[in-house]
Amino acid sequence: MRAIVCRKFGGPEVLELDEVDDPTPAEGQVVIEVKACAINFPDLLMLADLYQFKPGLPFIPGGEVAGTVRAVGPGVEGITAGDRVAASAGTGGLAERVVVFARTVVPIPEGLDFSEAAGLLYAYGTSHYALRDRAALQSGETLLVLGAAGAVGLAAVELGHLMGARVIAAASSDEKLALCRQYGASNTINYSTEDLKTRARELTDGAGADVVYDPIGGPYAEPALRATAWNGRYLVIGFAAGEIPRLPLNLPLLRGCSVVGVFWGSFVQRQPEDHRRNVAELTGWWRSGQLRPHVSSTYPLEQAADALRELAERRVLGKVVVTVS
Repeated sequence: MRAIVCRKFGGPEVLELDEVDDPTPAEGQVVIEVKACAINFPDLLMLADLYQFKPGLPFIPGGEVAGTVRAVGPGVEGITAGDRVAASAGTGGLAERVVVFARTVVPIPEGLDFSEAAGLLYAYGTSHYALRDRAALQSGETLLVLGAAGAVGLAAVELGHLMGARVIAAASSDEKLALCRQYGASNTINYSTEDLKTRARELTDGAGADVVYDPIGGPYAEPALRATAWNGRYLVIGFAAGEIPRLPLNLPLLRGCSVVGVFWGSFVQRQPEDHRRNVAELTGWWRSGQLRPHVSSTYPLEQAADALRELAERRVLGKVVVTVS
Protein backbone atom coordinates (compact mmCIF):
# COMPACT_ATOMS: atom_id res chain seq x y z
CA MET A 1 0.00 0.00 0.00
CA ARG A 2 1.04 3.65 -0.39
CA ALA A 3 2.05 5.58 2.72
CA ILE A 4 3.82 8.76 3.77
CA VAL A 5 6.94 7.72 5.69
CA CYS A 6 9.19 9.67 8.05
CA ARG A 7 12.71 8.17 8.18
CA LYS A 8 14.47 11.06 9.90
CA PHE A 9 13.24 13.82 12.17
CA GLY A 10 12.69 17.31 10.81
CA GLY A 11 9.98 19.27 9.03
CA PRO A 12 7.49 18.26 6.35
CA GLU A 13 10.30 18.16 3.79
CA VAL A 14 11.65 14.89 5.28
CA LEU A 15 8.52 12.94 4.32
CA GLU A 16 8.52 10.38 1.51
CA LEU A 17 5.73 8.65 -0.39
CA ASP A 18 6.56 4.94 -0.41
CA GLU A 19 5.15 1.42 -0.72
CA VAL A 20 4.89 -0.43 2.62
CA ASP A 21 3.35 -3.68 3.81
CA ASP A 22 -0.36 -3.83 4.54
CA PRO A 23 -1.17 -3.84 8.27
CA THR A 24 -2.73 -6.91 9.93
CA PRO A 25 -5.02 -6.60 12.97
CA ALA A 26 -3.93 -8.25 16.20
CA GLU A 27 -6.07 -8.96 19.27
CA GLY A 28 -8.43 -6.04 19.89
CA GLN A 29 -7.51 -4.22 16.68
CA VAL A 30 -9.15 -3.33 13.37
CA VAL A 31 -7.78 -2.23 10.00
CA ILE A 32 -9.38 0.86 8.46
CA GLU A 33 -9.39 1.69 4.75
CA VAL A 34 -8.48 5.36 5.10
CA LYS A 35 -10.62 7.85 3.21
CA ALA A 36 -9.40 10.98 4.99
CA CYS A 37 -6.71 11.86 7.52
CA ALA A 38 -6.88 15.18 9.36
CA ILE A 39 -3.61 17.02 10.02
CA ASN A 40 -3.00 18.13 13.60
CA PHE A 41 -0.30 20.00 15.47
CA PRO A 42 0.95 16.84 17.25
CA ASP A 43 1.83 15.47 13.79
CA LEU A 44 4.30 18.34 13.34
CA LEU A 45 5.73 17.82 16.82
CA MET A 46 6.27 14.11 16.18
CA LEU A 47 8.09 14.88 12.93
CA ALA A 48 10.45 17.13 14.89
CA ASP A 49 10.78 14.63 17.79
CA LEU A 50 9.25 17.18 20.16
CA TYR A 51 6.03 15.44 21.20
CA GLN A 52 5.48 13.63 24.52
CA PHE A 53 4.78 10.46 22.54
CA LYS A 54 7.88 9.59 20.50
CA PRO A 55 7.43 7.04 17.73
CA GLY A 56 10.52 5.17 16.61
CA LEU A 57 11.91 5.67 13.13
CA PRO A 58 10.69 5.00 10.53
CA PHE A 59 7.04 5.82 11.15
CA ILE A 60 3.94 6.93 9.27
CA PRO A 61 2.45 10.20 10.61
CA GLY A 62 -1.25 10.90 10.91
CA GLY A 63 -3.27 10.39 14.06
CA GLU A 64 -6.88 11.11 13.09
CA VAL A 65 -8.62 9.12 10.37
CA ALA A 66 -12.01 8.35 8.88
CA GLY A 67 -12.87 5.54 6.52
CA THR A 68 -14.38 2.07 6.35
CA VAL A 69 -13.45 -1.02 8.33
CA ARG A 70 -11.46 -3.46 6.19
CA ALA A 71 -10.60 -6.23 8.69
CA VAL A 72 -11.38 -7.08 12.31
CA GLY A 73 -8.96 -8.78 14.69
CA PRO A 74 -9.71 -11.44 17.34
CA GLY A 75 -11.74 -10.34 20.33
CA VAL A 76 -13.36 -7.35 18.65
CA GLU A 77 -17.12 -7.09 19.04
CA GLY A 78 -19.62 -4.61 17.63
CA ILE A 79 -17.46 -3.66 14.62
CA THR A 80 -17.78 -5.30 11.22
CA ALA A 81 -16.14 -4.92 7.82
CA GLY A 82 -17.67 -2.07 5.85
CA ASP A 83 -18.62 0.06 8.87
CA ARG A 84 -18.13 3.82 8.44
CA VAL A 85 -15.88 4.90 11.31
CA ALA A 86 -13.49 7.48 12.65
CA ALA A 87 -10.59 6.60 14.90
CA SER A 88 -7.69 7.96 16.88
CA ALA A 89 -4.66 6.21 15.42
CA GLY A 90 -1.78 8.05 17.10
CA THR A 91 0.34 7.40 14.00
CA GLY A 92 -0.11 5.59 10.72
CA GLY A 93 -3.02 7.58 9.28
CA LEU A 94 -1.25 9.00 6.22
CA ALA A 95 -1.59 5.72 4.37
CA GLU A 96 -4.13 3.77 2.39
CA ARG A 97 -4.79 1.53 5.41
CA VAL A 98 -4.10 1.81 9.13
CA VAL A 99 -4.42 -0.53 12.10
CA VAL A 100 -5.98 0.91 15.28
CA PHE A 101 -7.24 -0.38 18.60
CA ALA A 102 -10.95 -1.05 18.49
CA ARG A 103 -11.52 1.01 21.67
CA THR A 104 -10.60 4.17 19.74
CA VAL A 105 -13.07 3.49 16.92
CA VAL A 106 -16.39 5.32 16.81
CA PRO A 107 -19.17 5.07 14.21
CA ILE A 108 -19.89 8.03 11.97
CA PRO A 109 -23.38 8.74 10.67
CA GLU A 110 -24.45 8.44 7.07
CA GLY A 111 -24.26 11.81 5.36
CA LEU A 112 -21.22 13.01 7.30
CA ASP A 113 -18.45 13.53 4.77
CA PHE A 114 -15.25 11.58 5.50
CA SER A 115 -13.18 14.78 5.42
CA GLU A 116 -15.42 16.39 8.03
CA ALA A 117 -15.53 13.18 10.08
CA ALA A 118 -11.73 12.97 10.10
CA GLY A 119 -11.62 16.33 11.86
CA LEU A 120 -14.32 15.52 14.38
CA LEU A 121 -12.35 13.53 16.95
CA TYR A 122 -9.24 15.56 17.82
CA ALA A 123 -10.63 19.06 17.48
CA TYR A 124 -14.17 18.58 18.72
CA GLY A 125 -13.23 15.70 21.02
CA THR A 126 -10.50 17.75 22.70
CA SER A 127 -12.67 20.85 23.03
CA HIS A 128 -15.73 18.94 24.25
CA TYR A 129 -13.66 17.08 26.86
CA ALA A 130 -11.97 20.32 27.91
CA LEU A 131 -15.12 22.42 28.25
CA ARG A 132 -17.56 19.78 29.51
CA ASP A 133 -15.44 17.44 31.63
CA ARG A 134 -12.44 19.52 32.72
CA ALA A 135 -13.86 23.05 33.00
CA ALA A 136 -17.54 22.24 33.69
CA LEU A 137 -18.43 25.27 31.56
CA GLN A 138 -21.84 26.67 32.49
CA SER A 139 -24.37 28.61 30.44
CA GLY A 140 -23.88 32.32 31.01
CA GLU A 141 -20.15 32.06 31.78
CA THR A 142 -17.49 33.81 29.72
CA LEU A 143 -15.07 31.70 27.67
CA LEU A 144 -11.85 33.16 26.27
CA VAL A 145 -10.38 31.05 23.43
CA LEU A 146 -6.80 31.57 22.23
CA GLY A 147 -5.77 30.38 18.77
CA ALA A 148 -9.48 30.61 18.07
CA ALA A 149 -9.35 30.03 14.30
CA GLY A 150 -7.29 26.86 14.50
CA ALA A 151 -8.82 23.39 14.57
CA VAL A 152 -9.27 22.97 18.33
CA GLY A 153 -9.80 26.69 18.89
CA LEU A 154 -12.63 27.01 16.38
CA ALA A 155 -14.25 23.88 17.80
CA ALA A 156 -14.04 25.47 21.28
CA VAL A 157 -15.66 28.66 19.98
CA GLU A 158 -18.50 26.68 18.39
CA LEU A 159 -19.02 24.37 21.35
CA GLY A 160 -18.78 27.18 23.89
CA HIS A 161 -21.48 29.10 22.05
CA LEU A 162 -23.60 25.94 21.81
CA MET A 163 -23.22 25.38 25.57
CA GLY A 164 -24.54 28.86 26.29
CA ALA A 165 -21.31 30.69 27.10
CA ARG A 166 -20.36 34.16 25.96
CA VAL A 167 -17.32 33.50 23.77
CA ILE A 168 -14.37 35.86 23.32
CA ALA A 169 -12.18 34.68 20.44
CA ALA A 170 -8.50 35.68 20.31
CA ALA A 171 -6.41 35.16 17.18
CA SER A 172 -3.64 36.78 15.15
CA SER A 173 -5.53 38.30 12.20
CA ASP A 174 -8.81 39.97 11.31
CA GLU A 175 -9.49 37.25 8.73
CA LYS A 176 -9.29 34.56 11.40
CA LEU A 177 -11.48 36.55 13.77
CA ALA A 178 -14.14 37.02 11.10
CA LEU A 179 -14.43 33.23 10.86
CA CYS A 180 -14.70 33.00 14.65
CA ARG A 181 -17.65 35.39 14.64
CA GLN A 182 -19.37 33.11 12.12
CA TYR A 183 -18.97 30.25 14.60
CA GLY A 184 -20.44 32.06 17.60
CA ALA A 185 -17.87 34.46 19.05
CA SER A 186 -19.52 37.51 20.63
CA ASN A 187 -16.27 39.49 20.92
CA THR A 188 -12.82 39.19 19.41
CA ILE A 189 -9.23 40.13 20.27
CA ASN A 190 -6.48 40.48 17.67
CA TYR A 191 -3.46 39.76 19.83
CA SER A 192 -1.06 40.82 17.09
CA THR A 193 -2.31 44.41 17.51
CA GLU A 194 -4.02 44.42 20.94
CA ASP A 195 -2.80 43.57 24.43
CA LEU A 196 -4.44 40.25 25.30
CA LYS A 197 -4.74 40.71 29.06
CA THR A 198 -5.88 44.33 28.91
CA ARG A 199 -8.47 43.76 26.21
CA ALA A 200 -9.83 40.60 27.85
CA ARG A 201 -10.25 42.45 31.15
CA GLU A 202 -11.96 45.35 29.34
CA LEU A 203 -14.43 43.02 27.63
CA THR A 204 -15.33 41.43 30.98
CA ASP A 205 -15.63 44.71 32.94
CA GLY A 206 -12.45 43.88 34.83
CA ALA A 207 -13.64 40.49 36.08
CA GLY A 208 -11.73 38.26 33.63
CA ALA A 209 -12.93 35.14 31.83
CA ASP A 210 -14.51 32.26 33.74
CA VAL A 211 -12.76 29.77 31.46
CA VAL A 212 -9.62 30.33 29.37
CA TYR A 213 -8.89 27.80 26.61
CA ASP A 214 -5.20 27.94 25.67
CA PRO A 215 -3.77 25.72 22.90
CA ILE A 216 -1.01 28.25 22.15
CA GLY A 217 1.16 28.66 25.26
CA GLY A 218 4.40 30.57 24.73
CA PRO A 219 4.19 34.33 25.38
CA TYR A 220 0.38 34.32 25.52
CA ALA A 221 0.06 31.95 28.50
CA GLU A 222 0.84 34.36 31.34
CA PRO A 223 -1.35 37.24 30.09
CA ALA A 224 -4.17 34.75 29.52
CA LEU A 225 -3.79 33.44 33.06
CA ARG A 226 -3.81 37.02 34.35
CA ALA A 227 -7.11 37.48 32.47
CA THR A 228 -8.73 34.52 34.28
CA ALA A 229 -11.57 35.37 36.67
CA TRP A 230 -11.85 34.57 40.36
CA ASN A 231 -12.74 30.85 40.60
CA GLY A 232 -11.92 30.62 36.89
CA ARG A 233 -10.40 27.67 35.08
CA TYR A 234 -7.34 28.07 32.85
CA LEU A 235 -7.21 25.10 30.47
CA VAL A 236 -3.79 23.93 29.27
CA ILE A 237 -4.50 22.42 25.83
CA GLY A 238 -1.12 22.58 24.08
CA PHE A 239 1.81 24.71 22.99
CA ALA A 240 1.37 25.65 19.33
CA ALA A 241 3.62 28.68 19.85
CA GLY A 242 6.47 26.19 20.33
CA GLU A 243 7.45 27.23 23.85
CA ILE A 244 6.24 25.53 27.04
CA PRO A 245 5.65 28.49 29.38
CA ARG A 246 6.77 28.73 33.01
CA LEU A 247 3.84 30.24 34.86
CA PRO A 248 4.25 32.21 38.13
CA LEU A 249 2.34 30.10 40.65
CA ASN A 250 1.37 33.15 42.66
CA LEU A 251 -1.14 33.96 39.91
CA PRO A 252 -3.50 31.03 40.59
CA LEU A 253 -3.28 31.93 44.28
CA LEU A 254 -4.07 35.62 43.76
CA ARG A 255 -6.76 34.97 41.14
CA GLY A 256 -8.28 32.06 43.09
CA CYS A 257 -8.31 30.12 39.83
CA SER A 258 -7.39 26.61 38.74
CA VAL A 259 -4.83 25.55 36.14
CA VAL A 260 -6.30 22.45 34.52
CA GLY A 261 -4.49 20.05 32.21
CA VAL A 262 -6.34 18.65 29.18
CA PHE A 263 -4.82 15.51 27.61
CA TRP A 264 -7.54 14.18 25.35
CA GLY A 265 -5.46 11.30 23.98
CA SER A 266 -4.90 9.89 27.46
CA PHE A 267 -8.59 10.38 28.26
CA VAL A 268 -9.53 8.25 25.23
CA GLN A 269 -7.21 5.46 26.39
CA ARG A 270 -8.13 5.60 30.08
CA GLN A 271 -11.86 6.30 29.80
CA PRO A 272 -13.05 4.79 26.49
CA GLU A 273 -16.72 4.62 27.54
CA ASP A 274 -16.74 8.29 28.52
CA HIS A 275 -15.08 9.06 25.17
CA ARG A 276 -17.83 7.21 23.31
CA ARG A 277 -20.45 9.11 25.30
CA ASN A 278 -18.87 12.40 24.27
CA VAL A 279 -18.64 11.41 20.60
CA ALA A 280 -22.29 10.34 20.67
CA GLU A 281 -23.24 13.80 21.92
CA LEU A 282 -21.10 15.47 19.25
CA THR A 283 -22.59 13.41 16.42
CA GLY A 284 -26.07 14.13 17.80
CA TRP A 285 -25.35 17.84 17.58
CA TRP A 286 -24.07 17.35 14.03
CA ARG A 287 -27.28 15.52 13.05
CA SER A 288 -29.36 18.39 14.41
CA GLY A 289 -27.34 20.91 12.41
CA GLN A 290 -25.73 22.52 15.46
CA LEU A 291 -22.14 21.63 14.51
CA ARG A 292 -20.49 22.68 11.24
CA PRO A 293 -16.94 21.26 10.96
CA HIS A 294 -14.85 23.72 8.95
CA VAL A 295 -12.37 22.12 6.52
CA SER A 296 -10.39 24.94 4.94
CA SER A 297 -8.36 22.83 2.50
CA THR A 298 -7.77 19.27 1.33
CA TYR A 299 -4.74 17.60 -0.27
CA PRO A 300 -4.21 14.21 -1.94
CA LEU A 301 -1.92 11.73 -0.17
CA GLU A 302 1.08 12.52 -2.38
CA GLN A 303 0.86 16.18 -1.24
CA ALA A 304 0.63 15.43 2.49
CA ALA A 305 3.83 17.40 3.14
CA ASP A 306 2.12 20.50 1.73
CA ALA A 307 -0.78 20.00 4.14
CA LEU A 308 1.63 19.80 7.08
CA ARG A 309 3.49 22.85 5.79
CA GLU A 310 0.25 24.85 5.67
CA LEU A 311 -0.35 24.01 9.33
CA ALA A 312 3.25 24.82 10.29
CA GLU A 313 2.96 28.23 8.63
CA ARG A 314 -0.22 29.05 10.60
CA ARG A 315 -2.29 29.44 7.42
CA VAL A 316 -5.00 26.94 8.36
CA LEU A 317 -8.50 28.08 9.28
CA GLY A 318 -10.25 25.18 10.99
CA LYS A 319 -8.95 21.87 9.64
CA VAL A 320 -6.71 20.75 6.81
CA VAL A 321 -7.30 17.19 5.60
CA VAL A 322 -5.44 14.69 3.42
CA THR A 323 -7.78 12.57 1.30
CA VAL A 324 -6.92 8.99 0.37
CA SER A 325 -8.74 7.09 -2.37
